[in-house]
Amino acid sequence: MIIDFHTHAFPTEIRDDRGRFFPEEPDFRLLYDADNARLAGVSEILQSMDSHGVDRSVIFGFPWHNMETTRNHNDYIIASVKKHPDRFVGFCCVDPLGADATMEVERCLDSGLSGVGELAFYHSGIDENCLDHLDPVMRVCADRQIPVMIHTNEPIGHQYPGKTPNTLIQIYSLIKRFPDNTLILAHWGAGIFFYTLLKKEIRSVLKNVYYDTAASPFLYDTAIYGLAKQLGVLNRVLMGSDFPLLSPQRYLDEIGDSGLDHEDRVMVMGQNAARLLGLEKA
Repeated sequence: MIIDFHTHAFPTEIRDDRGRFFPEEPDFRLLYDADNARLAGVSEILQSMDSHGVDRSVIFGFPWHNMETTRNHNDYIIASVKKHPDRFVGFCCVDPLGADATMEVERCLDSGLSGVGELAFYHSGIDENCLDHLDPVMRVCADRQIPVMIHTNEPIGHQYPGKTPNTLIQIYSLIKRFPDNTLILAHWGAGIFFYTLLKKEIRSVLKNVYYDTAASPFLYDTAIYGLAKQLGVLNRVLMGSDFPLLSPQRYLDEIGDSGLDHEDRVMVMGQNAARLLGLEKA
């Protein structure tokens, strides 16, 4: 089974008139104001899945500041999962700093969504204020044993739209703050798993952390897959395309060229995700 763990699905009203959301949504504008910034609906995701042999995709929206937009977008995800339960797994996306974030998460989980994310802090990084606001959402997810995906990115190197000012210390503080949560750190978790080479503390702290590969062809050499295996975290690596940023085929090709053996490739391309989502017998 091939599972794409990181795809963004937008309803028609947003795809057809994105500009009307820009004035009140600076984060959305930051990522999608460029002419080449694509928005996809579930039909485009299904077409891509069929073209590249992807069995299931995890779909989610955007962390809107406006709660009405948030609810409408989450409703689109809920409806899409109900329409295609054999193809999609849905996550609830909210602005964790919003007053009604926890209530919206509970509503979405009660409606059949399977996780929360991709949560992002595009302007602040993951500072203490963000962690305080995350706390109630994280408690709900821990109680329900629901995974949470957090946007992370490497704190050095070239700049690009959506690169946040997060630091490795902030990401590590996030993980330590919520030890009972299953976390998925998008974009390889900013490479934090490299520090499992340290002899003390790190391995046990990171034990509930997964890493998705979203944007990897833009960010990392394919050697990262072999390094993840050497460091003992390959069983927690999830193929995620960030579609429509890139097609799943870019990742399947890179995984094929990574030097991993067949069993390891199967883990990354879907087995790890199936285990995390409870789809192993699906």
